[in-house]
Amino acid sequence: MPGKVVLFGATGYTGRLTAEAMVARGMRPLLAARSAGKLKELASELGGLDTQAADVSDPSTVSALVGKGDVLVSTVGPFVRFGDAAVRAATGSGAHYLDSTGEPPFIRSVFEQHDSAARKSGAGLVTAFGYDFVPGNLAGALALREAGERAARVDTGYFFTGASDGGGMSGGTRASLIGVVAEPSFAWRDGRIQTERGARHYRTFSVRGRERPAVSMGASDHFGLPRVAPQLREVNAYLGWFGPASRPMQLFSAGTSVAMKLPGAAGLWEKVASRFAKGSSGGPDAQARSKGGSHVVGIAYDAGGRQLSEVHLSGVNGYDFTARILAWGAEQAAGGGLKGAGARGPVDAFGLDELRQGCAEAGLSVGGGSAEARQAEPARA
Repeated sequence: MPGKVVLFGATGYTGRLTAEAMVARGMRPLLAARSAGKLKELASELGGLDTQAADVSDPSTVSALVGKGDVLVSTVGPFVRFGDAAVRAATGSGAHYLDSTGEPPFIRSVFEQHDSAARKSGAGLVTAFGYDFVPGNLAGALALREAGERAARVDTGYFFTGASDGGGMSGGTRASLIGVVAEPSFAWRDGRIQTERGARHYRTFSVRGRERPAVSMGASDHFGLPRVAPQLREVNAYLGWFGPASRPMQLFSAGTSVAMKLPGAAGLWEKVASRFAKGSSGGPDAQARSKGGSHVVGIAYDAGGRQLSEVHLSGVNGYDFTARILAWGAEQAAGGGLKGAGARGPVDAFGLDELRQGCAEAGLSVGGGSAEARQAEPARA
């Protein structure tokens, strides 16, 4: 019998889009959030869904949402501040768990701090199951499958496309980005996860015929792709969201990294971040989102830096993709399609071909790559 699907954070911007995507798939999730009034209003708009109030300030209310075999989808961010209660609720009850985070520190905590408890309870944990960072895991895994055992390194790149290059950011996305700038990041280096600052590395990718800059960032790619290709020595995930500001982003990251070592700096930064990014405060409407799209690249290299394969994905904007892939993933998990317990990457959680189909249903598919496959290793600073 399929498990119950619970959407926690349903009244936020991403949560509402996800609720709509679930209903569009014929699902009837239990909607959960802090405000009972907002929940009832949303539930009525979506055809009379069940609701249950829950607040991260009282973890017991979050734990009460799910039981063994259920599926808990969390869109409650910033996750570094608010995400822990939902993960613990899932691991404590043996429920499967997916979230929409893109925050490197939270992603790392799911894999390194919650994996053991999840394995014991039978919970499958799939963090960062949205535009951050499902497409790069898919593009990278497809490139690795094409490259074969010679692949020693894989680079992934994430880009907005369209007239507005993304159509703006939601309040939650802005809060997440600002909140993690000062935090240590990570990458897969020399066959293991190693700590390094965000935006440490810079490179360009060919996207629709032009070179676009990007900076490195911690992602679930670093945990997920070595499971697809255990011989990998290096995984690099790059965000191309900052355009011409990518180089200055490197300098800002380096300066912030040094400044954060000063006494009292962490507390001051938290105050600044909370002032300019309050969390969920709306995002681009349907018209704005329709003007934007997304493009993701995965490139595999051998140990000498020679390019072996290159895969491009393109399609809808990141917000619509996130909502739709979360709905797809929740439906799969509820029906027994999540493979195994513990912290999982998107590919080892659902299977490569299944994930490719799910991404296509969510609006992102293979194609749109550059005609010129560069065989020499690109410059990377």
